[in-house]
Amino acid sequence: MAALSCHFQPTYFINYKKVMKTKPFICCSSSTQGNNVKVIINGAAKEIGRAAVIAVTKARGMELAGAVDSNFVGQDIGQVCDMEEPLEIPIINDLTMVLGSLSQSKATGVVIDFTDPSTVYDNVKQATAFGMNSVVYVPRIKQETVMALSMLCEKASTVRVQGLFGCTDTFNWIHTSPASSNFSFISL
Repeated sequence: MAALSCHFQPTYFINYKKVMKTKPFICCSSSTQGNNVKVIINGAAKEIGRAAVIAVTKARGMELAGAVDSNFVGQDIGQVCDMEEPLEIPIINDLTMVLGSLSQSKATGVVIDFTDPSTVYDNVKQATAFGMNSVVYVPRIKQETVMALSMLCEKASTVRVQGLFGCTDTFNWIHTSPASSNFSFISL
């Protein structure tokens, strides 16, 4: 039987002498094992995706395992991110193919998704089917999508809702109750 764990944590950070509230993301996973985290960035060629690629390559205990985007297909993600050295990881436009190749290894994997909010459900569903964790950037996510993700994540072992990056424009907060799998949706 799968366990469900929910957390809500808005995050604040200071950027250019300005305090900014962060946007939420959802983390939904089946199970994790091992301590070598392989990371797939979906939406890697976007500005936020490029920043994530650079952060992952600098992070201890994490390794960039794939870059997915419909732009710059075939180009090295390190070169697209203007890094000093190429990473020898080509941008691929097929998330399923990247998930399949990573799932064959026994390493812990996570998909960080910066694509369009309308694709959130399908991407999380695919990643969960391959036994991967998902971190999804969700500005202005619709309540129907939140409910669908809630139902999907009931089958998984973990749901985490937490702040990611900040902006001062209007966005939605998704709140979960630690005692249940119910989501409440708050628009700010």
